[in-house]
Amino acid sequence: MRIDVHAHYWTDEYLDLLADLGKADASAARGLGAGGGAELDARLRLMDRAGIQVQVLSACPQLPYGDDQKKAAAAARFVNDQYADLVRAHPDRFRAFAALPMPHIDESIGEMGRALDQLRMAGVAMNTTVLGRALVDPGYQPVFTELNRRSAALYLHPAGNGACSPLISDYHLTWMVGAPVEDTISIMQLITHGIPARYPDIKIINSHLGGALPMLLRRADDQYRWEAPGTPEPPSVAARRMWYDTVGHGHVPALRCAIDSVGADRLVLGTDFPYENGDTFVRAVDYVNDPGIDPSAARAILDQNAGALLGIGQNGIGQNGECHV
Repeated sequence: MRIDVHAHYWTDEYLDLLADLGKADASAARGLGAGGGAELDARLRLMDRAGIQVQVLSACPQLPYGDDQKKAAAAARFVNDQYADLVRAHPDRFRAFAALPMPHIDESIGEMGRALDQLRMAGVAMNTTVLGRALVDPGYQPVFTELNRRSAALYLHPAGNGACSPLISDYHLTWMVGAPVEDTISIMQLITHGIPARYPDIKIINSHLGGALPMLLRRADDQYRWEAPGTPEPPSVAARRMWYDTVGHGHVPALRCAIDSVGADRLVLGTDFPYENGDTFVRAVDYVNDPGIDPSAARAILDQNAGALLGIGQNGIGQNGECHV
C-alpha cells in the first residue's frame, strides 16, 4: 500500500486558534490548499494521480505550541477532533498524527492518551524544537517516556525557525536551508543524548531524508567521542534506529545517499503536500522509481515500509482489522 507520511492539513478555523495563541506565522499557512471542501477534493484527485492510497496527515509546523496553557490545550483538542472527523469521513484515504499542546507536559500527555486511545490516531507529531527549545531538554523526558510506553510513532518536522539563527532567518533561507538544518540538528541531538537507544519502542520518523545527516554520518562517527563523549553508541548505529521520509524535492542523488547511509528499509514515502503540489507532488513519488534506484529498494520505500511501521493494511485499516484515525 502506498502511504504518504508527510502531508499537511489544517483549516482556517484552526489557524485562527493558532493566531490567538500568538503563533506569528499562522496566517502564512492560509490558502495553500491544505484545507477542506474544494481543497480536499483537489487533494484526493492529486493523490489518485500519484497512486497514493493513504496520507497520514499532520499539522506540523502549525502545531498548538504556546505559553497559554488553556489556549494551547484547546487548540490541540480542536485540531485532533478535526482530523478524527476527516478520517471517519474518508477511512480508506486518511490517517493522522496527533498534535500536542507543548510545552505543557501534563496536558500533552493527557491529549496523547485521548488521541491514541479514543481517536485511534496513527501516532504523534512534534516540531524539531518547542518554542526554541530542543526536544532533548530534560523537561520533555515524560513525553518520551509515555511515547515509549505506548510504542508510538513520533513524526518530527522542522518548526520553521531557521534553527534560531539570524544567519538563516535574516537572509531568506528559512525553508530552503533552515528546514533541513533543523532536521539535522534535531536528529544529532537525539543521537548524542541517546534517545533512540533509551526509548527503543518509539518509532521516530524524521523529515526530509534526515536533512544533511546522510552526508555527515561518517564525520559524526569519527568525531563524537571527543566532541560529545556522552553519546552512548556510534551515530551511524543510532541513525538506523529511526526512519526518514523521502521529501527530497525529486533530487535522486540525495535519495541515493540516504539509501546508502541508513538503508532503504528506514525510508518511508513523503510528499510535503501542499508545499509540493501538482506536477511537483507527482514527482515526489515518481523519483523514487528513478533508474538509479534499485527496484527492490524503491518498492520497499513506496509500498511496504510505512504500512509495516504504522500498522496500516489494505483500505486504510489497521493490521488488526480495525479502522484507525
